[in-house]
Amino acid sequence: MIDRLPASNPLPSQVGVVVIGAGAAGIAAAQRLIRPGLSLLVLEARNRLGGRAWTQRVEGEGLDMGCGWLHSADDNVLAGRVEAEGLTLDQTPPPWRTQAFDHEMTPADQADFRQAFDAFDQRVSEAAALFRAGLGEDRPASDFFDPDGRWNARIDAISGAMNGARFAEVSSLDYDAYGDTGVNWRVREGYGRLIARLGEAVSGRVVLDCAVRRIDRSGPLLRLETSRGELTARAVILTVPNSLIATEAVRIDPPVPTLLEATAGVPLGLASKVHMTVRGAGDFQPDTQLWVRGDTAQTGGYHLRPFGRPMIEAYFGADLAWGLEAQGPAAVVDFAVSELVAALGSDMRRRLEAVAVSGWGVDPWSRGAYSHALPGHAGDRAKLRGAVEDRIFLAGEATAPVYYGTAHGAWMEGERAADAVLESLGLDPRRDDGDSEA
Repeated sequence: MIDRLPASNPLPSQVGVVVIGAGAAGIAAAQRLIRPGLSLLVLEARNRLGGRAWTQRVEGEGLDMGCGWLHSADDNVLAGRVEAEGLTLDQTPPPWRTQAFDHEMTPADQADFRQAFDAFDQRVSEAAALFRAGLGEDRPASDFFDPDGRWNARIDAISGAMNGARFAEVSSLDYDAYGDTGVNWRVREGYGRLIARLGEAVSGRVVLDCAVRRIDRSGPLLRLETSRGELTARAVILTVPNSLIATEAVRIDPPVPTLLEATAGVPLGLASKVHMTVRGAGDFQPDTQLWVRGDTAQTGGYHLRPFGRPMIEAYFGADLAWGLEAQGPAAVVDFAVSELVAALGSDMRRRLEAVAVSGWGVDPWSRGAYSHALPGHAGDRAKLRGAVEDRIFLAGEATAPVYYGTAHGAWMEGERAADAVLESLGLDPRRDDGDSEA
């Protein structure tokens, strides 16, 4: 059972370590911190575990509303835990790795697009290498488009999916730093379900529906003001999205200007999803992909028949996603259906039915999907990993140097922060036999 403290039951007055947020980073940190003698509490504003890893159950299927792919799966610390948790590891290649990349593109077009994207990536990598050698500057990744390139708009649309932002808003150095082994797997029952299952190991220390509003660092102990009352702690691991720190929805007081500047330099972009059932799904090959338009970045990507299901998963990113979410779920669905009708025929309108729509941009506990560094701000991720007074530690996908934007990157960062806390308390991260209450 997850601890849902009754309203009449106050929080403990003092805790050794408080983890704020029960997403992948928070769960990983809490698992690392469980040891005899160390008091621990995890405070989560939502009424569930997982954060931006969330699986909805619809007609017996697990639909991931947030992260859905075990990226770099052959080097992913969570991949080996899927089957151990009784879930199904699916190794079907992703649609962007297959030849059936686009429903309408000819094989020659597919090859031409891949060549153009690879050439773009190479130009960015060369520029990043020069920067690291002390030459040049950290420019927007869009500076490295081919000025006469046929595929620039589609590359930028894909940036919306990859980064949650157009390449004009993405640091070329940060983009180049991302670690991608090219191996991508899935959890049949849902990636969010995996994270929630892993969270069960610490569920007895989690308090849900408990939003932290302020961390007062003016005294010898940290004082936390929450929607459920106040408490003090010796150390805090803050795993909420950067957007909440940058806007001071979770306020550190007195403020830490360098931290606020770094969170603003690594903002959250946005990616939105629509899961739709489709009648007559046999018209489409399983696990293929459709990009409807190549002349504009204001378009979505469509995963046809994921897992072979009679469904289509629509994916929108960047400014398109922000604009649609601002209009409400119906606008997101209407855009998806309209694009599919334009590409596949008017009968698609009666064949499609939306069953789940994400809304990370309008979610008050995320205010975005995942992070990207702005041009000139690639170094801000490292700044976010620095502790405040050796007692406030940040962790999450935004602090990950290589696997940013991923659940496993967040998980690894949660473990890193937990080890730093243990060291700050004079405990050995490699041992779990502490004998004093901290």
